[in-house]
Amino acid sequence: MSNITIISNEKNWMEHTAVTQLQGVADLPGAMQTVGLPDLHPGKSPVGMAVVTQGVIYPHIIGGDIGCGMGLYDTGLDGRKFKLERWVTKLNNIRELVDLPTVNPYNEPSPIYDLGTIGGGNHFAEFQVVDTSYDHTACHAIGLKDSQLLLLVHSGSRGYGQSILKRYQDCRGITGTEPIKSYLEEHDQAILWAERNREIVVVKLLDYLGYTPQAKKLIDCQHNFMEQKGDLYIHRKGAVSAERGPVVIPGSRGALTYIVQPAGNTAMSAFSLSHGAGRKWARSLCKSRIREKYDRDTIRQTKLKSRVVCHDTDLLFQEAPEAYKSIDSVIDILLQYELITVVATLRPVLTYKG
Repeated sequence: MSNITIISNEKNWMEHTAVTQLQGVADLPGAMQTVGLPDLHPGKSPVGMAVVTQGVIYPHIIGGDIGCGMGLYDTGLDGRKFKLERWVTKLNNIRELVDLPTVNPYNEPSPIYDLGTIGGGNHFAEFQVVDTSYDHTACHAIGLKDSQLLLLVHSGSRGYGQSILKRYQDCRGITGTEPIKSYLEEHDQAILWAERNREIVVVKLLDYLGYTPQAKKLIDCQHNFMEQKGDLYIHRKGAVSAERGPVVIPGSRGALTYIVQPAGNTAMSAFSLSHGAGRKWARSLCKSRIREKYDRDTIRQTKLKSRVVCHDTDLLFQEAPEAYKSIDSVIDILLQYELITVVATLRPVLTYKG
């Protein structure tokens, strides 16, 4: 395990399967450095991981949701005037964002593939307010203010990225070859598409709720993507870059979101940071473990007094706060390793899943 670094501590439970998967990735030809972050958990490829390769790239590590990430927007609305019940009622009238018309404002051709939607699983659109500011100078630079209503969108490239993976998933090739050049070009297009998808989600939601969209992007950070650094390639699966400014690290729907600034020697973490809390339970186990704890109404509320709009009861249980690690523990580990400083925390007020 000489080329593996696991950033964790004795308090952070990490599933053995995830560590075994990480070892499998580290054994791939050309893998120079493999990092498991505090939110590491199993997936088709381990999630919460960065792997640095030389001379070869592996599209299957990135997976199908190329460009999946977090976009944080200032809605232009005053959080003190937020009408929770009114918005819950209105959002309950649509099952999915695909039910709302989508306008593609970009001039160049762009594949549709459910443009302007967030998808299933752990994807969401969440209205938030500032809970605590720890670095007022950094907050000002980002554009965070105490009174504003924010919108955090977690989504990716939807069917577009998946179509790319289908064509290149067996393409584990030497850099500089034609198939790899083609994959990287399409990969970059999917990253752009995913970022634009998040922007259109914001516009659609605010327009549907009856407001002239005045949203301003504050942060956008991908966590499923590949980045070239000299002659090396950093594959990130559920990990964000530590070299592109402030980062959004959300917890579960019942926890705070952290805004952090990368710090220290991030070379040890492959210039990467955690993308969230990380799953603790497999989705198949969630409902049986907490079914008796909630009814149809309480599953749609959180301990932070926020509300959840979601028409899929199974998904509500699969994405319950109990299914995730503590975001506070993840942040504490990143602080312990001197990889970040905390700028602010954000509190959810309304989460939409669809």
